[in-house]
Amino acid sequence: MTTIAHGTDTLTRDALTVLQPGFPGTTAPDWLLRRLGEGLASVGLFGRNITSPEQLTALTAQLRTERDDVLVAIDEEGGDVTRLEVRTGSSFPGNHALGAVDDVTLTLEVAAELGRRLAACGVNLNWAPSADVNSNPANPVIGVRSFGAAPGLVARHTAAYVTGLQSAGVAACTKHFPGHGDTAVDSHHALPRIDADPAVLAERELAPFRAAIAAGTRAVMSAHILVPALDPDRPATLSHRILTDLLRGELGYRGLIVTDGMEMQAIAGTYGIERGSVLAVAAGADAICVGGGLADDETVRRLRDALVSAVRAGALPEERLADAAERVRALARWTTTTASEDGAAGRPEVGLAAARRALRLTGAERFTPLTEAPYVAALTPVANIAVGDETPWGVAAELSRRLPGTETGSFVGEDAATAALAAAGERRIVAVVRDEHRHPWMTRALYTLLAARPDTVVVEMGLPQAPPRGALHIATHGAARVCGRAAAEVIAGDRDGRSCPGE
Repeated sequence: MTTIAHGTDTLTRDALTVLQPGFPGTTAPDWLLRRLGEGLASVGLFGRNITSPEQLTALTAQLRTERDDVLVAIDEEGGDVTRLEVRTGSSFPGNHALGAVDDVTLTLEVAAELGRRLAACGVNLNWAPSADVNSNPANPVIGVRSFGAAPGLVARHTAAYVTGLQSAGVAACTKHFPGHGDTAVDSHHALPRIDADPAVLAERELAPFRAAIAAGTRAVMSAHILVPALDPDRPATLSHRILTDLLRGELGYRGLIVTDGMEMQAIAGTYGIERGSVLAVAAGADAICVGGGLADDETVRRLRDALVSAVRAGALPEERLADAAERVRALARWTTTTASEDGAAGRPEVGLAAARRALRLTGAERFTPLTEAPYVAALTPVANIAVGDETPWGVAAELSRRLPGTETGSFVGEDAATAALAAAGERRIVAVVRDEHRHPWMTRALYTLLAARPDTVVVEMGLPQAPPRGALHIATHGAARVCGRAAAEVIAGDRDGRSCPGE
């Protein structure tokens, strides 16, 4: 293991060890390399840090010249939330598509291939999978990131995902404990609250986490949510009752507990990141994730000093901080001693195969594939922060490859349908929506489009909660690039050279 630079005391090293900061740029800044030498043991990667697999491999190698056992974490769920392919869209469908297929072997294979690609680039900790049971269809931040609304389904696919990812030597970080599915508020913006009673929570929210623990998940990420039945006073990330009494005690979890991003408003806007970080470690968290929006040396210094000061003031037991730091180092040791269990070359096409299997078609038996370039009207909602607005989605790019001359436009609001009809002219319309059930303006726009042009094809790339309609309705269960490709193959009738299937 790398030797820490002389002159850094144990307390300060431990305080740095529990931090998981992000940073700007596609190479490691000098301050980050210096902090790695002083005791920092983890870094977090985001879309801003990645331009290609080759660049990412060079970046992780640069980090390891300073600390060979550094934990390199990434938020790579596949599907809508991708950092590896932030500018192109993911090669893997997300959880909801995998849940729609409900083949745990497929989920394991997808996670293993994703893990293989991460490992090849030097990434060894993935902040995934989402084990949230999406029981609230109005949830603005989970949605297709969840395997589904049934606890048993979510549990078995969470376990399969953990097994597959870790078979590639990449640690899984199952999230968002104790479950973010039954919320109508995005914790990036405010503090959500779940008012379910303990029996419901045990049967619904906790079931996937039990499965993940049984499958050996190396890390669990806490949620910034208030669950009064478990702790009426503090959100899960800051709750001793939830992280220590429940997760460690009742569920018997022994691995690393990572917080969700401390810069999120659910914590930063209520407790502040310094106090919040101290409270989180005191509650039982081992690693403080920060850096989605705050990614500089000043943030690292402030959090390090806050933890050190809390120990010296008696607000944070020194042994708790030391225990947290040791859990980080233990996971780092696991990543350096665990190799992939699969020596094969991988299955690069498994993501597309899964996306094809996840399609649900309505009206296929009456549908004749398009042979002329259509107009793609994307009815575009505001993207949630977890997904971001950098990643392209839809079917236009894939249809353009099959039907040259395809054009597209993005429309939003009450005049969306009128504007789309004017832009389309006489061309066939393909209307692409995302979570239509959460956006009344989108529903009204579809009704107007279909009244004027009944031959419109509708592609739902979010949760398929609204009634299917259109000359053909395609539910992709996610907006990954491969989901768009699978839908385009059906619309253009060239799925593996076959005509449109009547699934």
